Amino acid sequence: MPRFSLPDFSLERFRQRLATVDALPQLCVLGVVSGLITGAFMVGFRMLLDLGALAFMPGGDSEAFEGLSPLVRSVMPMVAVALIGVLLWRQPVAARKLGVAHVMERLTYHQGRFPLRNWLNQWWVGVVTVLGGLSAGREGPAIHLGAAASSGLGERLRLPHNSLRVLVACGTAAGIAASFNTPIAGVIFAMEVVMMEYTIAGFMPVILASTMGAVIAQLVYGSEPAFQVPSVSLGSMMNLPWILVTALVIGLLAGLFIHLARSEWITARPVWQKLSLVAVASAAVAWWYPEVQGIGYDSLSAALTGDVAVDVLLALVIAKLALTAITVASGIPIGIIGPVLVVGAAAGALMGMTGDWLWPGLAAEPALFAMLGMAAMMGAVLQAPLAALMALLELTHNPNIILPGMLAVVISGLTSRQLCRCDGFFISSTRHGLHPLQQPLMQALSRVSVPAVMERSLVRTPRMVTRQQARLLLEGNPVWVLIERSSDDKPTLALKAADLARWLMEEQEEAEGTEATPERSDALEKADLLEIPGVRLEMAPIHLQATLSEAFERLNDQAVDALYVEHGNRPKQKRISGIITRGAIERYYKFTD
Repeated sequence: MPRFSLPDFSLERFRQRLATVDALPQLCVLGVVSGLITGAFMVGFRMLLDLGALAFMPGGDSEAFEGLSPLVRSVMPMVAVALIGVLLWRQPVAARKLGVAHVMERLTYHQGRFPLRNWLNQWWVGVVTVLGGLSAGREGPAIHLGAAASSGLGERLRLPHNSLRVLVACGTAAGIAASFNTPIAGVIFAMEVVMMEYTIAGFMPVILASTMGAVIAQLVYGSEPAFQVPSVSLGSMMNLPWILVTALVIGLLAGLFIHLARSEWITARPVWQKLSLVAVASAAVAWWYPEVQGIGYDSLSAALTGDVAVDVLLALVIAKLALTAITVASGIPIGIIGPVLVVGAAAGALMGMTGDWLWPGLAAEPALFAMLGMAAMMGAVLQAPLAALMALLELTHNPNIILPGMLAVVISGLTSRQLCRCDGFFISSTRHGLHPLQQPLMQALSRVSVPAVMERSLVRTPRMVTRQQARLLLEGNPVWVLIERSSDDKPTLALKAADLARWLMEEQEEAEGTEATPERSDALEKADLLEIPGVRLEMAPIHLQATLSEAFERLNDQAVDALYVEHGNRPKQKRISGIITRGAIERYYKFTD
């Protein structure tokens, strides 16, 4: 009877599979777990907001700033800024980096590994900025908390870094899905804004994570959409020209927002001046127009149903846009997606009212323009047209709005990019017009870790060996011979095993043609592996979890042609698992390309 062996379900085998480019089943498992974890954290974050609102907000509603007295709601931003200034600015600069920009920085330059201190800061800073009456959203904290928690799971399990990148995308998508109840928009946002690439191996686990995040949120908060929107339609095609004008105006607003948020006049000011500017400006506007405070979802819902006065809409467009941008420029870490949606909806509603005044009876309802403005503003600010369209579809549950939505999103995005010279809001640095995450070579190399490419067939030996010891080294048919050095400050070298074998054959032929003497026998007994003819590679170390992009960068930084892969966490327990050469990386890229 043939014997069947069970598959290996060990964690070590799981890590080895994740290191390859075709580890789709393993990544899907991680996607499910990531979605559940992120969904639970998002529920916890929203509960913190609800508990804070119960303490001092009318009706326990975190958006009910209108129910507070002018004095109270004006003092709240000052208190929030003071708390952030005292508690956050006393910490190192690196610990003050939060939100989506921090997620992209860690993904770009740190392979998706997140510091715990920043994650803990994000909890209380997110609550203080929203409940404190600043113009801030909860999506930035949601993305940071979800991405860092998912990545932390991978770090805890010591998974290869190529899987950490996927986990970051999973946490991002699940965070968006749990915040808006928009799982499709969460997936597209993660791939378009954060990962900046589309791959099958990335899509499937991210879809599962987004689904799980939305399921967890719906179990607690129900399956109702984030906003109650009326049923509207385009009606006459005569509305299309006005939609183009609306998108053009919103694209200019998006460019103004980005330029103001990156204003050197504000960023160059001393810290106390920047914080004072945010506190005073927020307090002054809150005295007259409390609708600009907080996320503004209540104002957005009212704009969609046409229940907002014109002066309030103007305040939402002008004051909320300026306050959000000034807060960002001052270095206070806030979420911008919610405020951007509110500004876009208010601008769209104003344009819809103007169209109705110009062409009474022919123009579409202002609610339609508010919805289009919401998507157009999001797409133009983030330079993420597909994510904005999916958000529009899921928030409105109206497929008839997609056609004008596509037109509005594209025109606003082009206006912001071409006329205002703005990249996506979270793209702070480019090279040849591309963000580092968009570089094709680095994208391909980041999908695989070094265990998938490294050469494992090697032996280690001291520098001086006898001919008999050299023959024993070659019995296992190794590819490389690692030469151990006398001190750690000397570089580790690798010798091709074929070169050692060729030298032994030449020595044997020479010995057979020469009369052996005791003196010559002693001379031939010892060999210096640094002196025999052959190609020796100077090497630098790299850890087992690293991606090929990390290996490629280290090869260039250290100016070496090969790396030896270390396995183990403790210095005295580290062992060399393999060798990866520049040629192996180039062959992999050419093969996959």
